Amino acid sequence: MENKNLQLVIQLRHELHAHPELSNHEVWTKQHLMEFLKTHTNLEVVDRGRWFYAIYHSKVGKRNIAFRADFDALPIEETIELPYGSKYPGVSHKCGHDGHSSTLCGFALEIDQKGSDNNIYFLFQHAEETGDGAAECAILIEEKKIDEIFGWHNMSGIQENTVYVINGTAQYASKGMSIYMEGVPSHASEPENGINPAFAIAKIIDRIPSFIDPTKNKGNVLCTVVQVDIGEKAFGVNASKGTLRMTIRALYEEEMDRLQRSLENLAQAEAEKYGLKVRFEYQDEFPETSNHEESSNKIRQVCAKKNIPMLELNEAFRASEDFGHYTKLTKGSYCYIGNGEDYPNIHTFEYDFKDDLIETGVELFKGLAEC
Repeated sequence: MENKNLQLVIQLRHELHAHPELSNHEVWTKQHLMEFLKTHTNLEVVDRGRWFYAIYHSKVGKRNIAFRADFDALPIEETIELPYGSKYPGVSHKCGHDGHSSTLCGFALEIDQKGSDNNIYFLFQHAEETGDGAAECAILIEEKKIDEIFGWHNMSGIQENTVYVINGTAQYASKGMSIYMEGVPSHASEPENGINPAFAIAKIIDRIPSFIDPTKNKGNVLCTVVQVDIGEKAFGVNASKGTLRMTIRALYEEEMDRLQRSLENLAQAEAEKYGLKVRFEYQDEFPETSNHEESSNKIRQVCAKKNIPMLELNEAFRASEDFGHYTKLTKGSYCYIGNGEDYPNIHTFEYDFKDDLIETGVELFKGLAEC
């Protein structure tokens, strides 16, 4: 990577870090990235509202290859001292999306200056943290007939500046599931005259271990109770409303869907048994991020050719990523570049993106652009 380009995008990364914005509110971030590309490249830049993409039109135009970076931040306070620290209380780039976007900009600079035999699409995506972004941006795959798509994430707990890749599932599918139950209130001294949802909710919770039993599932299936809210602090009232919130998660999306159906069916049966009203709500929905072997092999080949350290990822990460929306529509692979085994984890106060990963990411993408 040209040093002038590297220094330019490191400065960009620091500017993005200082101005973090939450999912679906990335107004300044998106505009700043667009202006950077318009100022420093001759690429076509296409504004799609909450997201955008840039295009390198090849004179050869063999294939259409997309590369994706996310640019939203997290509702976490910046507590470490940085010369480019967050200017906004309670919001910071503690997942490294500032680094991902800067890497994609560095890659764009290099392609704009050096060319490619393929048409290259630089996809800048909003709202990865909530799972909304890729679902909206995936329209690009069909509109532009994208042949293949790649992305990467920085990751702590693995070797520094080393690329990790895996075939098949790289990150679990997950979603937030809320079950709302409503009965009839009564005086606490006359519980028989009311309908309390506590017993139905308790039975749902009690059945969770049987639903996630590893002997009954092909892959790992998880159900984490995150909130139980029944009634109020009113000792004279028999509770009539209750909410059970869970995160359901699985290595294979089909098994997460089966868990969802099992919970819904049980909740409906218990509601009917007790005479309760029941409804369901879902949010933060992520598909499984599943890599195509052909695309993962290209990452392996590029690393070997460019002497980029690479290791196989032994198992999928349980945390979710919305990149799977793209690989449902076309070939692609999502890989990881290590921050170091002892580096602070993402989504923690101590974390900050490591600028020395940018060049590794750019060189990887440059190699993939010619595959």
